Amino acid sequence: GAPAAAAGPLAACAPGSSGSEPRKLTGTPSASAKGEITIWNRSGDLFKVFDAAIDAFRKAYPDIKVNHQAVDIDAKLANTLISGTDLPDGSFWDDAKIGGQAEHLYDLTDLIAPYRDKTSAYKLSVNTVGGRIYGVPWDLDPGLLWYREDLLEDAGVDPAGLKTYDDLLAAARSLREKNPKARPLHMEKDPFLGQLWLEMLAGQQGTSLADADGQVRLDSKEYRNVLNWVRDAVDDDLVTHAEYLKQADLAALENGQQALVPWAVWWSFAPQQLLKKGKGKWRAAPLPAWTPGGARSGAMGGSSFIIPAKAKNPELAWLLYEFLCFKEPGYSAVYGPSEVYPGGLTTSVPSYGPARRPDKPLFEPVAALGGQDLWKVAVDAADTIPSAAPIPAWWAKSVDYLGNNLQRLIEGKMSPDDVIDDSTKKIQRNLVDRA
Repeated sequence: GAPAAAAGPLAACAPGSSGSEPRKLTGTPSASAKGEITIWNRSGDLFKVFDAAIDAFRKAYPDIKVNHQAVDIDAKLANTLISGTDLPDGSFWDDAKIGGQAEHLYDLTDLIAPYRDKTSAYKLSVNTVGGRIYGVPWDLDPGLLWYREDLLEDAGVDPAGLKTYDDLLAAARSLREKNPKARPLHMEKDPFLGQLWLEMLAGQQGTSLADADGQVRLDSKEYRNVLNWVRDAVDDDLVTHAEYLKQADLAALENGQQALVPWAVWWSFAPQQLLKKGKGKWRAAPLPAWTPGGARSGAMGGSSFIIPAKAKNPELAWLLYEFLCFKEPGYSAVYGPSEVYPGGLTTSVPSYGPARRPDKPLFEPVAALGGQDLWKVAVDAADTIPSAAPIPAWWAKSVDYLGNNLQRLIEGKMSPDDVIDDSTKKIQRNLVDRA
Protein backbone atom coordinates (compact mmCIF):
# COMPACT_ATOMS: atom_id res chain seq x y z
CA GLY A 1 0.00 0.00 0.00
CA ALA A 2 0.91 3.68 -0.02
CA PRO A 3 3.00 5.09 2.82
CA ALA A 4 0.81 5.85 5.83
CA ALA A 5 1.52 9.56 5.61
CA ALA A 6 0.14 9.73 2.11
CA ALA A 7 -2.88 7.55 2.69
CA GLY A 8 -4.04 8.57 6.12
CA PRO A 9 -5.13 5.84 8.52
CA LEU A 10 -6.49 3.53 5.81
CA ALA A 11 -4.62 0.25 6.28
CA ALA A 12 -3.83 -2.40 3.70
CA CYS A 13 -3.29 -5.88 5.10
CA ALA A 14 -0.65 -7.88 3.30
CA PRO A 15 -1.59 -11.35 2.09
CA GLY A 16 -0.87 -14.28 4.38
CA SER A 17 2.40 -16.13 3.97
CA SER A 18 0.59 -18.88 2.05
CA GLY A 19 -0.55 -16.31 -0.50
CA SER A 20 -4.09 -17.64 -0.19
CA GLU A 21 -5.42 -14.98 2.18
CA PRO A 22 -7.08 -12.14 0.30
CA ARG A 23 -5.70 -8.66 0.87
CA LYS A 24 -8.10 -6.50 2.84
CA LEU A 25 -8.50 -2.76 2.68
CA THR A 26 -9.83 -1.44 6.00
CA GLY A 27 -10.13 1.76 8.00
CA THR A 28 -11.19 5.29 7.14
CA PRO A 29 -9.39 7.36 4.51
CA SER A 30 -8.12 10.81 5.32
CA ALA A 31 -9.48 13.93 3.65
CA SER A 32 -5.91 15.26 3.30
CA ALA A 33 -4.75 12.20 1.34
CA LYS A 34 -2.14 12.86 -1.33
CA GLY A 35 -0.42 10.85 -4.02
CA GLU A 36 -0.86 9.57 -7.53
CA ILE A 37 -3.06 6.83 -9.03
CA THR A 38 -3.48 5.22 -12.43
CA ILE A 39 -7.07 4.32 -13.27
CA TRP A 40 -8.19 2.20 -16.22
CA ASN A 41 -11.53 2.59 -17.95
CA ARG A 42 -12.98 1.13 -21.10
CA SER A 43 -12.37 3.38 -24.11
CA GLY A 44 -15.31 5.06 -25.83
CA ASP A 45 -18.19 7.17 -24.59
CA LEU A 46 -17.98 5.92 -20.98
CA PHE A 47 -14.34 6.91 -20.76
CA LYS A 48 -15.29 10.49 -21.59
CA VAL A 49 -18.09 10.43 -19.00
CA PHE A 50 -15.72 9.22 -16.27
CA ASP A 51 -13.07 11.69 -17.38
CA ALA A 52 -15.45 14.55 -16.60
CA ALA A 53 -16.51 12.95 -13.30
CA ILE A 54 -12.87 12.51 -12.26
CA ASP A 55 -12.47 16.27 -12.67
CA ALA A 56 -15.05 16.67 -9.89
CA PHE A 57 -12.95 14.28 -7.75
CA ARG A 58 -9.83 16.38 -8.37
CA LYS A 59 -11.65 19.41 -7.00
CA ALA A 60 -12.60 17.47 -3.84
CA TYR A 61 -9.10 15.94 -3.43
CA PRO A 62 -6.67 18.43 -5.00
CA ASP A 63 -3.60 16.57 -3.70
CA ILE A 64 -4.42 13.33 -5.55
CA LYS A 65 -3.16 13.13 -9.13
CA VAL A 66 -5.29 10.81 -11.29
CA ASN A 67 -3.84 9.32 -14.47
CA HIS A 68 -6.99 8.24 -16.29
CA GLN A 69 -6.25 5.79 -19.11
CA ALA A 70 -8.46 4.33 -21.86
CA VAL A 71 -7.62 0.63 -22.12
CA ASP A 72 -8.98 -2.46 -23.88
CA ILE A 73 -9.89 -3.97 -20.51
CA ASP A 74 -11.18 -7.28 -21.88
CA ALA A 75 -7.88 -7.89 -23.66
CA LYS A 76 -5.53 -6.58 -20.99
CA LEU A 77 -6.79 -6.62 -17.41
CA ALA A 78 -6.92 -10.35 -16.57
CA ASN A 79 -3.38 -10.99 -17.88
CA THR A 80 -2.03 -7.94 -16.03
CA LEU A 81 -3.60 -9.10 -12.75
CA ILE A 82 -2.06 -12.55 -13.13
CA SER A 83 1.40 -11.25 -14.07
CA GLY A 84 1.29 -8.58 -11.35
CA THR A 85 3.27 -6.05 -13.41
CA ASP A 86 2.29 -2.61 -14.74
CA LEU A 87 -0.95 -2.75 -12.79
CA PRO A 88 -3.38 0.13 -12.47
CA ASP A 89 -4.46 1.22 -8.98
CA GLY A 90 -8.06 0.59 -9.99
CA SER A 91 -10.09 -0.50 -12.98
CA PHE A 92 -13.60 -0.71 -14.38
CA TRP A 93 -14.68 -4.34 -15.02
CA ASP A 94 -17.67 -6.49 -15.96
CA ASP A 95 -19.36 -8.08 -12.93
CA ALA A 96 -19.31 -11.43 -14.75
CA LYS A 97 -15.48 -11.43 -14.75
CA ILE A 98 -14.72 -10.32 -11.19
CA GLY A 99 -15.41 -13.64 -9.41
CA GLY A 100 -12.82 -15.42 -11.52
CA GLN A 101 -10.05 -13.06 -10.35
CA ALA A 102 -10.91 -12.55 -6.67
CA GLU A 103 -7.53 -13.92 -5.56
CA HIS A 104 -5.82 -11.03 -7.39
CA LEU A 105 -8.06 -8.30 -5.95
CA TYR A 106 -8.40 -6.41 -2.70
CA ASP A 107 -11.18 -7.53 -0.34
CA LEU A 108 -13.27 -4.37 0.07
CA THR A 109 -15.90 -5.76 2.44
CA ASP A 110 -15.03 -3.51 5.41
CA LEU A 111 -14.92 -0.33 3.33
CA ILE A 112 -18.25 -1.04 1.64
CA ALA A 113 -19.90 -1.89 5.00
CA PRO A 114 -21.22 1.67 5.68
CA TYR A 115 -23.01 1.68 2.31
CA ARG A 116 -24.12 -1.92 2.25
CA ASP A 117 -27.69 -1.53 3.52
CA LYS A 118 -28.47 1.04 0.83
CA THR A 119 -26.83 -0.75 -2.10
CA SER A 120 -28.72 -3.03 -4.49
CA ALA A 121 -28.80 -6.58 -3.08
CA TYR A 122 -28.30 -7.88 -6.60
CA LYS A 123 -25.08 -5.88 -7.08
CA LEU A 124 -23.66 -6.92 -3.72
CA SER A 125 -24.39 -10.57 -4.45
CA VAL A 126 -22.59 -10.62 -7.81
CA ASN A 127 -19.48 -8.98 -6.32
CA THR A 128 -19.27 -11.47 -3.45
CA VAL A 129 -17.01 -14.53 -3.38
CA GLY A 130 -16.85 -16.65 -0.23
CA GLY A 131 -18.76 -14.02 1.71
CA ARG A 132 -16.32 -11.22 0.87
CA ILE A 133 -16.89 -8.28 -1.54
CA TYR A 134 -14.27 -7.71 -4.26
CA GLY A 135 -15.87 -5.04 -6.44
CA VAL A 136 -17.20 -1.55 -5.69
CA PRO A 137 -20.76 -1.82 -7.07
CA TRP A 138 -21.24 0.83 -9.71
CA ASP A 139 -24.11 0.52 -12.16
CA LEU A 140 -27.37 -1.37 -12.10
CA ASP A 141 -28.51 -2.53 -15.54
CA PRO A 142 -32.23 -3.29 -15.31
CA GLY A 143 -33.84 -5.11 -18.22
CA LEU A 144 -36.53 -3.16 -20.07
CA LEU A 145 -38.76 -3.82 -23.06
CA TRP A 146 -37.80 -1.46 -25.89
CA TYR A 147 -40.52 -1.00 -28.53
CA ARG A 148 -41.32 1.11 -31.60
CA GLU A 149 -44.40 3.02 -30.53
CA ASP A 150 -45.56 3.86 -34.07
CA LEU A 151 -45.38 0.26 -35.30
CA LEU A 152 -47.22 -1.13 -32.28
CA GLU A 153 -49.91 1.48 -32.72
CA ASP A 154 -50.32 0.58 -36.43
CA ALA A 155 -50.68 -3.08 -35.46
CA GLY A 156 -53.25 -2.31 -32.76
CA VAL A 157 -50.95 -3.42 -29.93
CA ASP A 158 -51.26 -1.59 -26.59
CA PRO A 159 -47.81 -1.58 -24.90
CA ALA A 160 -49.49 -1.42 -21.48
CA GLY A 161 -51.02 -4.84 -22.24
CA LEU A 162 -47.63 -6.56 -22.61
CA LYS A 163 -47.66 -8.01 -19.10
CA THR A 164 -46.38 -11.55 -19.76
CA TYR A 165 -44.01 -13.15 -22.25
CA ASP A 166 -47.02 -14.83 -23.89
CA ASP A 167 -48.44 -11.33 -24.46
CA LEU A 168 -45.13 -10.41 -26.11
CA LEU A 169 -45.37 -13.32 -28.59
CA ALA A 170 -48.97 -12.34 -29.37
CA ALA A 171 -47.81 -8.75 -30.05
CA ALA A 172 -45.04 -10.03 -32.34
CA ARG A 173 -47.63 -12.04 -34.32
CA SER A 174 -49.82 -8.93 -34.68
CA LEU A 175 -46.86 -6.92 -35.96
CA ARG A 176 -46.06 -9.60 -38.53
CA GLU A 177 -49.68 -9.75 -39.70
CA LYS A 178 -49.49 -6.01 -40.34
CA ASN A 179 -46.11 -6.33 -42.10
CA PRO A 180 -45.25 -9.79 -43.51
CA LYS A 181 -41.54 -8.82 -43.66
CA ALA A 182 -41.44 -8.11 -39.93
CA ARG A 183 -39.47 -10.40 -37.64
CA PRO A 184 -40.31 -8.24 -34.63
CA LEU A 185 -38.34 -9.85 -31.79
CA HIS A 186 -34.60 -9.32 -31.44
CA MET A 187 -32.58 -12.37 -30.41
CA GLU A 188 -28.87 -12.02 -29.92
CA LYS A 189 -26.31 -13.64 -32.21
CA ASP A 190 -23.23 -12.90 -30.08
CA PRO A 191 -22.81 -15.88 -27.69
CA PHE A 192 -21.54 -13.83 -24.71
CA LEU A 193 -24.29 -11.21 -24.97
CA GLY A 194 -26.82 -13.96 -25.69
CA GLN A 195 -25.91 -15.73 -22.46
CA LEU A 196 -26.04 -12.41 -20.56
CA TRP A 197 -29.55 -11.92 -21.98
CA LEU A 198 -30.57 -15.45 -20.98
CA GLU A 199 -29.34 -14.73 -17.43
CA MET A 200 -31.47 -11.57 -17.31
CA LEU A 201 -34.57 -13.61 -18.19
CA ALA A 202 -33.66 -16.32 -15.66
CA GLY A 203 -32.76 -13.72 -13.03
CA GLN A 204 -36.24 -12.25 -13.35
CA GLN A 205 -37.46 -15.58 -12.00
CA GLY A 206 -34.98 -15.51 -9.10
CA THR A 207 -32.47 -18.01 -10.46
CA SER A 208 -29.10 -17.99 -12.25
CA LEU A 209 -26.68 -20.40 -13.86
CA ALA A 210 -25.04 -21.32 -10.54
CA ASP A 211 -26.33 -21.39 -6.96
CA ALA A 212 -24.57 -19.82 -3.96
CA ASP A 213 -22.22 -22.84 -3.75
CA GLY A 214 -21.26 -22.58 -7.43
CA GLN A 215 -23.30 -25.64 -8.47
CA VAL A 216 -24.90 -25.60 -11.93
CA ARG A 217 -28.68 -25.24 -11.82
CA LEU A 218 -29.56 -24.90 -15.48
CA ASP A 219 -31.82 -27.96 -15.30
CA SER A 220 -34.82 -26.10 -13.87
CA LYS A 221 -38.35 -24.95 -14.59
CA GLU A 222 -37.16 -21.33 -14.86
CA TYR A 223 -34.62 -21.99 -17.62
CA ARG A 224 -37.11 -24.25 -19.42
CA ASN A 225 -39.62 -21.36 -19.38
CA VAL A 226 -37.10 -19.13 -21.19
CA LEU A 227 -35.77 -21.72 -23.63
CA ASN A 228 -39.25 -22.98 -24.55
CA TRP A 229 -40.32 -19.37 -25.14
CA VAL A 230 -37.29 -18.80 -27.40
CA ARG A 231 -38.16 -21.98 -29.32
CA ASP A 232 -41.80 -20.88 -29.75
CA ALA A 233 -40.71 -17.48 -31.08
CA VAL A 234 -38.29 -19.16 -33.53
CA ASP A 235 -40.87 -21.75 -34.65
CA ASP A 236 -43.35 -18.94 -35.38
CA ASP A 237 -40.71 -17.09 -37.43
CA LEU A 238 -40.93 -14.01 -35.19
CA VAL A 239 -37.20 -13.54 -34.63
CA THR A 240 -34.47 -11.33 -36.09
CA HIS A 241 -31.25 -13.13 -35.14
CA ALA A 242 -28.54 -10.43 -35.28
CA GLU A 243 -25.51 -9.14 -33.38
CA TYR A 244 -26.15 -6.25 -31.01
CA LEU A 245 -26.12 -2.95 -32.94
CA LYS A 246 -23.98 -4.31 -35.78
CA GLN A 247 -24.96 -3.49 -39.37
CA ALA A 248 -27.66 -6.16 -39.84
CA ASP A 249 -29.25 -5.34 -36.50
CA LEU A 250 -29.31 -1.59 -37.17
CA ALA A 251 -30.80 -2.13 -40.64
CA ALA A 252 -33.60 -4.30 -39.20
CA LEU A 253 -34.31 -1.68 -36.52
CA GLU A 254 -34.38 1.17 -39.02
CA ASN A 255 -36.61 -0.54 -41.62
CA GLY A 256 -39.25 -1.57 -39.08
CA GLN A 257 -38.45 -5.30 -39.22
CA GLN A 258 -37.55 -5.33 -35.48
CA ALA A 259 -39.94 -3.55 -33.14
CA LEU A 260 -39.55 -5.42 -29.81
CA VAL A 261 -36.20 -5.62 -28.02
CA PRO A 262 -36.17 -7.07 -24.48
CA TRP A 263 -32.75 -5.80 -23.37
CA ALA A 264 -30.85 -3.88 -20.73
CA VAL A 265 -31.31 -0.15 -20.09
CA TRP A 266 -28.05 0.41 -22.00
CA TRP A 267 -29.90 -0.16 -25.27
CA SER A 268 -30.88 3.52 -24.89
CA PHE A 269 -27.54 4.22 -26.59
CA ALA A 270 -29.06 3.07 -29.93
CA PRO A 271 -31.82 5.66 -30.43
CA GLN A 272 -29.60 8.41 -29.02
CA GLN A 273 -26.43 7.77 -30.98
CA LEU A 274 -27.05 5.33 -33.85
CA LEU A 275 -30.61 5.27 -35.19
CA LYS A 276 -31.70 7.92 -37.68
CA LYS A 277 -35.15 6.93 -39.01
CA GLY A 278 -36.29 5.42 -35.72
CA LYS A 279 -35.09 8.32 -33.58
CA GLY A 280 -37.89 9.64 -31.39
CA LYS A 281 -40.10 6.56 -32.04
CA TRP A 282 -38.63 4.09 -29.55
CA ARG A 283 -39.93 3.80 -25.96
CA ALA A 284 -39.04 1.78 -22.87
CA ALA A 285 -41.44 -0.24 -20.70
CA PRO A 286 -40.97 -2.80 -17.93
CA LEU A 287 -40.13 -6.29 -19.16
CA PRO A 288 -43.09 -8.67 -19.29
CA ALA A 289 -43.29 -11.13 -16.38
CA TRP A 290 -42.89 -14.90 -16.66
CA THR A 291 -45.93 -15.46 -14.46
CA PRO A 292 -48.74 -12.97 -13.79
CA GLY A 293 -47.60 -10.67 -10.98
CA GLY A 294 -43.96 -11.82 -11.29
CA ALA A 295 -40.91 -9.53 -11.32
CA ARG A 296 -40.90 -7.11 -14.26
CA SER A 297 -37.12 -6.78 -14.52
CA GLY A 298 -33.86 -8.65 -14.20
CA ALA A 299 -30.26 -7.44 -14.45
CA MET A 300 -28.41 -7.75 -17.73
CA GLY A 301 -24.74 -7.28 -17.21
CA GLY A 302 -23.28 -4.56 -15.07
CA SER A 303 -19.88 -3.28 -14.09
CA SER A 304 -18.04 -2.47 -10.92
CA PHE A 305 -14.65 -1.12 -9.94
CA ILE A 306 -11.81 -3.33 -8.73
CA ILE A 307 -8.56 -2.58 -6.90
CA PRO A 308 -5.73 -5.01 -7.76
CA ALA A 309 -4.10 -6.68 -4.74
CA LYS A 310 -0.71 -5.45 -5.98
CA ALA A 311 -1.81 -1.86 -6.67
CA LYS A 312 0.68 0.80 -5.54
CA ASN A 313 -1.91 3.17 -4.04
CA PRO A 314 -5.03 1.12 -3.31
CA GLU A 315 -6.21 3.54 -0.59
CA LEU A 316 -6.37 6.47 -3.00
CA ALA A 317 -8.15 4.34 -5.61
CA TRP A 318 -10.76 3.52 -2.97
CA LEU A 319 -11.27 7.25 -2.29
CA LEU A 320 -11.99 7.78 -6.00
CA TYR A 321 -14.46 4.90 -6.25
CA GLU A 322 -16.18 5.83 -3.00
CA PHE A 323 -16.62 9.34 -4.41
CA LEU A 324 -18.00 8.14 -7.78
CA CYS A 325 -20.37 5.51 -6.35
CA PHE A 326 -21.49 6.63 -2.90
CA LYS A 327 -20.94 10.38 -2.51
CA GLU A 328 -22.25 13.65 -3.82
CA PRO A 329 -21.22 15.33 -6.03
CA GLY A 330 -19.58 12.15 -7.36
CA TYR A 331 -22.53 10.12 -8.60
CA SER A 332 -24.22 13.22 -10.02
CA ALA A 333 -21.01 14.00 -11.91
CA VAL A 334 -21.13 10.49 -13.43
CA TYR A 335 -24.83 10.42 -14.33
CA GLY A 336 -25.50 14.12 -14.89
CA PRO A 337 -25.16 16.08 -18.14
CA SER A 338 -21.80 15.81 -19.92
CA GLU A 339 -20.35 16.55 -23.34
CA VAL A 340 -21.08 12.98 -24.47
CA TYR A 341 -24.57 12.80 -22.98
CA PRO A 342 -25.88 16.40 -22.80
CA GLY A 343 -28.97 15.14 -20.92
CA GLY A 344 -26.99 12.81 -18.65
CA LEU A 345 -25.77 9.19 -18.78
CA THR A 346 -28.83 7.10 -19.62
CA THR A 347 -27.23 3.69 -20.16
CA SER A 348 -27.59 2.50 -16.53
CA VAL A 349 -28.74 3.67 -13.10
CA PRO A 350 -26.67 3.75 -9.88
CA SER A 351 -26.61 0.66 -7.68
CA TYR A 352 -26.55 2.89 -4.58
CA GLY A 353 -30.13 3.54 -3.42
CA PRO A 354 -29.82 7.20 -2.31
CA ALA A 355 -28.60 8.05 -5.84
CA ARG A 356 -31.61 6.29 -7.40
CA ARG A 357 -34.56 8.38 -6.24
CA PRO A 358 -37.54 8.52 -8.63
CA ASP A 359 -38.19 12.14 -7.58
CA LYS A 360 -34.55 13.25 -8.06
CA PRO A 361 -33.57 12.22 -11.58
CA LEU A 362 -29.85 12.31 -12.36
CA PHE A 363 -30.54 12.37 -16.10
CA GLU A 364 -33.14 14.27 -18.11
CA PRO A 365 -36.05 12.95 -20.21
CA VAL A 366 -34.65 11.56 -23.47
CA ALA A 367 -35.52 13.39 -26.70
CA ALA A 368 -34.57 10.34 -28.79
CA LEU A 369 -37.29 8.43 -26.87
CA GLY A 370 -39.89 11.11 -27.66
CA GLY A 371 -39.15 12.92 -24.39
CA GLN A 372 -39.90 9.85 -22.25
CA ASP A 373 -38.84 9.97 -18.58
CA LEU A 374 -36.48 6.99 -18.85
CA TRP A 375 -35.12 7.65 -15.33
CA LYS A 376 -38.45 6.76 -13.71
CA VAL A 377 -38.97 3.65 -15.89
CA ALA A 378 -35.41 2.44 -15.15
CA VAL A 379 -35.31 3.09 -11.39
CA ASP A 380 -38.74 1.50 -10.92
CA ALA A 381 -37.51 -1.54 -12.84
CA ALA A 382 -34.25 -1.61 -10.83
CA ASP A 383 -36.21 -1.84 -7.59
CA THR A 384 -37.87 -5.09 -8.73
CA ILE A 385 -34.68 -7.01 -9.63
CA PRO A 386 -34.43 -10.14 -7.45
CA SER A 387 -31.12 -10.65 -5.64
CA ALA A 388 -28.84 -13.31 -7.08
CA ALA A 389 -26.10 -15.76 -6.27
CA PRO A 390 -22.46 -14.71 -6.76
CA ILE A 391 -21.34 -15.05 -10.38
CA PRO A 392 -19.07 -18.14 -10.45
CA ALA A 393 -15.43 -17.81 -11.47
CA TRP A 394 -16.11 -19.98 -14.54
CA TRP A 395 -19.09 -17.96 -15.86
CA ALA A 396 -17.31 -16.30 -18.82
CA LYS A 397 -15.88 -19.67 -19.93
CA SER A 398 -19.32 -21.29 -19.80
CA VAL A 399 -20.26 -19.18 -22.86
CA ASP A 400 -18.35 -21.81 -24.90
CA TYR A 401 -21.13 -24.23 -23.95
CA LEU A 402 -24.34 -22.45 -22.93
CA GLY A 403 -23.87 -19.29 -25.02
CA ASN A 404 -23.07 -21.36 -28.12
CA ASN A 405 -25.91 -23.82 -27.49
CA LEU A 406 -28.38 -20.94 -27.15
CA GLN A 407 -27.31 -19.94 -30.67
CA ARG A 408 -28.07 -23.46 -31.89
CA LEU A 409 -31.54 -23.24 -30.33
CA ILE A 410 -32.22 -19.93 -32.11
CA GLU A 411 -30.94 -21.49 -35.36
CA GLY A 412 -33.36 -24.42 -34.90
CA LYS A 413 -30.53 -26.95 -34.48
CA MET A 414 -31.15 -27.88 -30.83
CA SER A 415 -34.14 -28.35 -28.54
CA PRO A 416 -34.47 -26.69 -25.10
CA ASP A 417 -33.74 -30.05 -23.42
CA ASP A 418 -30.65 -30.53 -25.61
CA VAL A 419 -29.39 -27.09 -24.58
CA ILE A 420 -29.89 -27.88 -20.88
CA ASP A 421 -28.47 -31.41 -20.99
CA ASP A 422 -25.43 -30.71 -23.16
CA SER A 423 -24.53 -27.39 -21.46
CA THR A 424 -24.92 -28.81 -17.94
CA LYS A 425 -22.77 -31.84 -18.73
CA LYS A 426 -19.96 -29.81 -20.34
CA ILE A 427 -19.95 -26.98 -17.77
CA GLN A 428 -19.84 -29.56 -14.97
CA ARG A 429 -17.10 -31.67 -16.55
CA ASN A 430 -14.88 -28.93 -18.04
CA LEU A 431 -15.34 -26.05 -15.59
CA VAL A 432 -16.88 -26.95 -12.22
CA ASP A 433 -15.01 -30.22 -11.64
CA ARG A 434 -11.73 -28.56 -12.61
CA ALA A 435 -12.19 -25.46 -10.44
